[in-house]
Amino acid sequence: MDGPLDAADERALLEPGVGKNPPSLAELRALAEREHLQNLTELSELVNAEVVFLVLHGRQGEGGEIQTLLESGGITYTGSGPLASGLAMDKDIAKRLFRSAKIPTPDWEMWPVPDEAVMELGFPLVVKPSKVGSSVGLSVVDSSNGLEQAVSTALQYDDEVMLEQFVAGPEYTVGVLGDRALAVGEIIPQHSTFDYECKYTPGKTQEIFPAQVPNELTILLQTLAVRAHKALKLRDFSRVDFKLAGDSCPQCLEVNTLPGLTATSLLPQSATACGIEFAELCEAICRAALRRAQCGNKPGT
Repeated sequence: MDGPLDAADERALLEPGVGKNPPSLAELRALAEREHLQNLTELSELVNAEVVFLVLHGRQGEGGEIQTLLESGGITYTGSGPLASGLAMDKDIAKRLFRSAKIPTPDWEMWPVPDEAVMELGFPLVVKPSKVGSSVGLSVVDSSNGLEQAVSTALQYDDEVMLEQFVAGPEYTVGVLGDRALAVGEIIPQHSTFDYECKYTPGKTQEIFPAQVPNELTILLQTLAVRAHKALKLRDFSRVDFKLAGDSCPQCLEVNTLPGLTATSLLPQSATACGIEFAELCEAICRAALRRAQCGNKPGT
């Protein structure tokens, strides 16, 4: 659905809740128009705010655009700055930084890819837009027969497409608060991947905090999470996702700079398992941003 929105589509955008499928391209365009950013720093609610608490998703919210605009207005906000946000949003650059920081991550190639490189990656193969979150546009293909269609789907959402080695093991996530790793959680989706439907449909995913894993694996996941957080120059908080290859080899998939922040989201669950309740977590994030402002640091530092 790429044409104008009809009345039903408009209503769907305004209704609460998240469907099992990602928004269509037309819906995403309509949301972008509705959230036009040019006059953001002129809003009295922001100009007069002591701190702006960011709970946004998507490229504009997570990729550095909002952060750049807030900085242009000298407005203090929570979370990472424009550079770090952009680094984390670009999966190709993020994985290059993971490798340089000795953080294991699945092998990958950027499309177009020669046939021999595809065969080296092997099947199943994850095909996804390089700079889009929430698993939007992501496909898992079992053979070369489905590759072109998967790439075509991903290209609808981004101009760069990543082909990534599929890791079949269990999935884990680790919250980071400041420079401290929080509890490890295990994510058990009903599907083979933690896709859009499993992320946003109640009952589609089992989330276990703390994960019932050996202490050695817990320490390793937490160590790698903090290392990934620092490699991308993040600040305040993040959530780092892994899959386990074999019995004890975590592979870093990505880092979320603005992870979900409802009381039942993954980062708050990771914090709660460490004895940090939701209100305390939100306060700690706000205080970190306020300390930067009180120290005279620019918002992006």
